[in-house]
Amino acid sequence: MILNGRQLPTSILGDGANGSRAFDFANLASEGIAALEVYKSGRATIPSGGIGATINIRTPRPLDRPGTRGSLAARGVIDTSQNGKKDITPEVSGIFSTTLADDRIGILVNGVYQKRRASVNQANVGWRDGTLGTENNWGSLAQPGDPRAANITNRPSGNTVYQVPQNLSYDLNDIQRERINGQLVLQARPSDTLTATADFTYSRNEVKTRNNNLGIWFNHNDTSSSWTDGPIAAPIFYTERFTAGETKDLLYSSGYTAGRTENKSLGGNLNWKAPGGVTIELDAHHSTAESKPTNKYGNVNSLATAIFGVASQTINFEDKLPVASFTMQPGIDPLNAALLTPSGNRYSNSYFRDRINQAQFKAHYDHDGGFLDSIDWGFAYTDNKVRSAFGLLQNDTWGGVGGDSATARNAAAAVIPDSIFSPISVPKAFKGIDGAKSASLVQSFYGYRFEDVLSRIDQAYGVCGGDGNCLVPYTTDRRIREKTMAPYLQINTRFDLFSHPAHLVGGLRYESTTIKSSALVPVPTGTRQNSPNEFNVIYSGQTSFTTFSGAYHEWLPAIDLDIQPIRNVKLRASYSHTITRADYTSLQGGLTVDTLFRAGGNGTGAQGNPNLQPYKSKNIDLSAEWYYSPESYFSVRYFRKNVSNYIGQTQVRQNAFGLRDPANGPRYRAATAALTAAGQDLTFTNIRNYFSANYPGSVVNGAILSAPEDGPVTFVISQPFNSDDNATINGFEFALQHSFWDTGFGTQLNYTIVNGNRPYNNNLPASVSQFSINGLSDSANASLYYDKNGIQVRASYNYRAEFLASGGTNPYYINSYGQLDASASWEFIPGVTVFAEAINLTGADRSGHVRSAKAVTFVAKQDARYSAGLRFNF
Repeated sequence: MILNGRQLPTSILGDGANGSRAFDFANLASEGIAALEVYKSGRATIPSGGIGATINIRTPRPLDRPGTRGSLAARGVIDTSQNGKKDITPEVSGIFSTTLADDRIGILVNGVYQKRRASVNQANVGWRDGTLGTENNWGSLAQPGDPRAANITNRPSGNTVYQVPQNLSYDLNDIQRERINGQLVLQARPSDTLTATADFTYSRNEVKTRNNNLGIWFNHNDTSSSWTDGPIAAPIFYTERFTAGETKDLLYSSGYTAGRTENKSLGGNLNWKAPGGVTIELDAHHSTAESKPTNKYGNVNSLATAIFGVASQTINFEDKLPVASFTMQPGIDPLNAALLTPSGNRYSNSYFRDRINQAQFKAHYDHDGGFLDSIDWGFAYTDNKVRSAFGLLQNDTWGGVGGDSATARNAAAAVIPDSIFSPISVPKAFKGIDGAKSASLVQSFYGYRFEDVLSRIDQAYGVCGGDGNCLVPYTTDRRIREKTMAPYLQINTRFDLFSHPAHLVGGLRYESTTIKSSALVPVPTGTRQNSPNEFNVIYSGQTSFTTFSGAYHEWLPAIDLDIQPIRNVKLRASYSHTITRADYTSLQGGLTVDTLFRAGGNGTGAQGNPNLQPYKSKNIDLSAEWYYSPESYFSVRYFRKNVSNYIGQTQVRQNAFGLRDPANGPRYRAATAALTAAGQDLTFTNIRNYFSANYPGSVVNGAILSAPEDGPVTFVISQPFNSDDNATINGFEFALQHSFWDTGFGTQLNYTIVNGNRPYNNNLPASVSQFSINGLSDSANASLYYDKNGIQVRASYNYRAEFLASGGTNPYYINSYGQLDASASWEFIPGVTVFAEAINLTGADRSGHVRSAKAVTFVAKQDARYSAGLRFNF
């Protein structure tokens, strides 16, 4: 992605230290864009980074269109996905351009203000690893012969692969967005051969999301289930039962996400048409993209309240919506607000900044006739400086903020007034999705404002230190300095081939990049067990800094031939090498381990590799275009990409930072032996009580702390590397634009077929490493339009087939999706236009699954969005 030929900094704020290079189009409004240039074939003159295609966003320039002109537009938008009242939000845009001094000075200013409200209601299911029917791991189904196996219908056996659900949540997200874009351009043309341009581009995107959700978690003990047939089995339903002594919790959580992304770009350009057909261009810019939280809690925060006393919980997968239901122990009402106890809570403080300084020298020589048409050569220097930082405050008080005894829970519940809670209808939140009318579906749960509960428990229990400020210092701080030098040469020719006009463009680009990567990472000091299967790492605030470096050099040839064999027909053939660089997370230095780890002392962690080479693709593109009328054409394109230097993950099992497992050692064995001898159940509560009585100081806030004599935690440390794997992607693109004579009616049709030679094999369990290509799918869109006499009407349908979103040990897929949009405008007075737009008219929903199409991983409800407004041009 480039802006006016310049490399753009990117910034996306996530729930962690972000490392993506992807540009977030949500930061730019379409009203401030003059044109999009899409290059599907590699060219030596185009900056590298787009392995598939490069998009150049062009913004308007006043001297390109001399004179005074402008436009003002205002619209109202209503997004029917909003929970509750459907507010209408404003959008205003304007542009003004003028030239002075006989069109030798130009000034352009444009601005956009948009406010948007929407909601996304989503059901999410987390899944355990894909397991063979013969495997017997924690969380897997009971084996034949185990008394619990009698509760399993059609149990997966042999080499059948299946996955067990781990958790479910119904998430209701209410989103507010405010976006401001603006640009100022000053141009001067003191002579016919010299043009100077200075420009400043600004964008700000603020997003706030309030979340309420219902959550259930499985411990995989006393379960019942029914399964589809193999070779890839999915649960039809999955149930777990609990005793009263287990005091199983049902979570009602609230979250608050608030962040701001700002993009600033200051650039200058000097274009000189020198004598002898030479044009020289100097271009430089300083651009930044920065994201950070906008409140005192952090950018992504969540706080849970719990009702203790679940007797059973079930997920039914027979409908599109995974249907959750539960029963409670006698005397426990899940809608008794007085029983809601504040429990676990977390607050993340993320920061991301990308600064790019870039200078480019470009030269173009026009040759007077003959075989040689022109020559382009130049040089680009790019200095990219990235900082990604993250701090986390996580209180794993899942048994209750004041402790897990009945007395402590009642005291914590009393801190929160019942009036804070309000019921949320689950069937209403997912209205229109199969399963929302199920009699088994939980009908309601309690929602609340995050701040209302936090302020009270912080005062009572100091979860954020007692002052309400939950912003914690950064414990992970990653910094990357990437410098690239790129000279290039391109020769453009024209000639007759078999008596037909043809053009041949050949070029070579050389990219030399050096990388310096530093990382400040947290140092763990211990671990604790919070529940039967919840373990986490403890941090004391200590950190360590490490620095690594890397480099790579790439030659990128490109050649493009076109010929016009007959009138109005053009054939093209291209061959090129392109690259795309590794994401920033993969390039980071330093070792980090994930906060949570599983029963049995199995954790995960990651370490970056700044010496990664970029993905490299060798591309072939062939196309034929037929322009059979002034407004109609048909084209077909074949493309083939051979991609190498894929980034894989090597995994090493090792202990990290000397961390120990509190459930694996002489203390734990002594506890289980004593309880067994006394005829007591081996529940977490009984084991913890034994620790409290026999090992003073071993239990803090209801959690069992690790000790030096405990067994080590084994972490699976993932580190990226350039694998020997390569992949071939090929396919066809078909495009048709047809105008129906002078009626004003026309149509546009596009269809893309994509194939890859490395699909994911769902029949293999998670223990088998696989290499696959993500994101490949067929797509199509069709538009019917009318454009005549000041009236424009368009209806479009866009479709994308199912695709693999993520591979690795456990894949997940995004289901096929189609969306119908429509727009209309009428210029009823010259220069004055009324317009309307409808997005997702049919309210199509999105969904995804894991190995089996029946194993739903998410269902997101979507609704139509409408807008209408007025535009004035002068």
